[in-house]
Amino acid sequence: MSLVNTLVCTLCFFMISRLGSFHIDLSYFILSVFICFISTFVTLYYFYYFEISKNINALAEKIRKRFLSKEIPQKHNQLDEVDSLVELESRVDLLIESREKELSHFENLDSYRKEYLGNVSHELKTPVFNIQGYVDTLLNGGLEDPVINIDYLKRAEKSIDRLINIIDDLETITQLETGDLQLDFETFDIANLCKDIYKSLELNASKRNIKLEFARKYDKAILVKADKFRIRQVLVNLITNSIKYGKDNGTTLTRLSYLNNDVIIEVKDNGAGMEAKHLPRVFERFYRIDKGRSREQGGTGLGLAIVKHILDAHQKSIKVESELGEGTCFTFSLAAGE
Repeated sequence: MSLVNTLVCTLCFFMISRLGSFHIDLSYFILSVFICFISTFVTLYYFYYFEISKNINALAEKIRKRFLSKEIPQKHNQLDEVDSLVELESRVDLLIESREKELSHFENLDSYRKEYLGNVSHELKTPVFNIQGYVDTLLNGGLEDPVINIDYLKRAEKSIDRLINIIDDLETITQLETGDLQLDFETFDIANLCKDIYKSLELNASKRNIKLEFARKYDKAILVKADKFRIRQVLVNLITNSIKYGKDNGTTLTRLSYLNNDVIIEVKDNGAGMEAKHLPRVFERFYRIDKGRSREQGGTGLGLAIVKHILDAHQKSIKVESELGEGTCFTFSLAAGE
């Protein structure tokens, strides 16, 4: 019995001792796994933020430079941490939005092309048919009538001048679009140029009793660096439009001001103004709000399109603001001269 007791006690001691060893081995195993997990996590964390994050940032910047160069940069506090994936997602969303807009634009190009060709055809046919009618009348006996022949010849001459103006304007736009027209940059006084244009258009304005005014007296030179001849075209078109479509006894106001390294030019009238739906299209070729009245005024329908192309060639833009019954204001900028 004592022998059995001794054997049982020995076995129990052995089992207890092995169980204790098992607990120690399990603790070491769990500790080892935990240390491996922490090491792996730290390694992956380091790799993500210093390698993957770097590549993601580079990709986001590449997308911005290649496709979103005109995007207004997002401002972040330098102390704030910016998640690279969030930034990349933002760039991709902007890229998708930009491409969707381009796709929509391309889908409308065909309709714009058809509309443009129709407008060109109509604008050219009108003076051509007028000339044909006047010439036919003269050939069929009108030439012998001293009253009719002079009157019809003057009308034919007017239609010819309109035809030449349309062709000249189309040629100018084509040259500006293709880059064949080289700008001749020089430094000149924009205030003095505006005063000269006012003098040349004063007679036209007086027919409708429209006052040509400046926002203030510009006694000192306001220098800009641009193509003087082309900027004259821009201002003549804008001021002429304000006279044509302004109201009788109204006012055309020109304002000049500095903003950083630019000179801001505003041409404003207090005429009938335009509805908001017309504003996105006023710089399109042959786009007219009141087609009948515009043709009676003698315009080619290309003036504002030329204005936009000239300013695009100067790497500048133009915007229009208008309210129905309140008038219209065109604003553009030029690089300040030295």
